[in-house]
Amino acid sequence: MLDQELRERAVSLLDLCKSRHLTISTAESCTGGLLAAALTDIPGSSAVVDRGFVTYTNESKQQMIGVPAPTIEKYGAVSRETAEAMAKGTLAHTPADLAVSITGIAGPSGATPGKPVGLVHFAAASRGGRMIHHEGKFGDIGRSEVRRKSVLQAMAMLTELAETEEPSARGNQK
Repeated sequence: MLDQELRERAVSLLDLCKSRHLTISTAESCTGGLLAAALTDIPGSSAVVDRGFVTYTNESKQQMIGVPAPTIEKYGAVSRETAEAMAKGTLAHTPADLAVSITGIAGPSGATPGKPVGLVHFAAASRGGRMIHHEGKFGDIGRSEVRRKSVLQAMAMLTELAETEEPSARGNQK
């Protein structure tokens, strides 16, 4: 199912998290669960992956992970603010050590003034309090490729957090 690059990145991230006793939860909009699917395609991923939320609609972002309605109303679903609220909400609604969120416009439709096809916002948060954001401007490269590049970016952000996060006390008790 996974191409070689996705598989290698997933294995590397999972191995890093296993060695550091860190767990991951995801909140995905435009990728529709593709990140969680890529990670769980790897045998043994259950030691790292806690859960994934597919929060495709504004309502699901609010109901499942607690994104405040005023955040979406003021900034839109595709924004730094919403991505960060998604990551924080994911941590608040799971026991995971690390959370990542993806919200964007994969295309071919959905663009609005100032928010073109291929715009994706990412946020990754840790229990230790770190938050990182990335704005991807992939362009109109096709829906599948926007989603693929988004999964790779999210994995890179989780890797960055995992490299600096203190190992989980919960994981050390296993």
